[in-house]
Amino acid sequence: MAFTKNLHFRFFLLSLGLAGLIWILQQILPGIIHERIWHILIFLFSFFFMINLLNTFLIKLLPENFFHISVLAMILRLIGSLIFIGVEVWPQMENIILFIADFFVIFLFYLVFDIYAFLSNLRPISK
Repeated sequence: MAFTKNLHFRFFLLSLGLAGLIWILQQILPGIIHERIWHILIFLFSFFFMINLLNTFLIKLLPENFFHISVLAMILRLIGSLIFIGVEVWPQMENIILFIADFFVIFLFYLVFDIYAFLSNLRPISK
């Protein structure tokens, strides 16, 4: 099953599992889920996916600059996330703390997946 070892497939599975978990929590505990949670999930899904595609492309193109490319990806994630939070919060949103907490939790899920992908690719990159 080479398809299940594909990192992009695993990323989609993580996103589907996260969406299912959010939906279940929204039904059971609606007080801890912000009403714009789906905006957060869609943004982080698309943003992390694009950054991972860019990261993969640049590492294949310039393998000797692996560290610089990884740091660039981290900086882009941080800046993009701060811009998203600023744009979403700017028009006097209610429950800003809940929004930021939900964003942070989903961001951490994707960040842990990214660290897992990074660690699992160290051996093929070092060859």
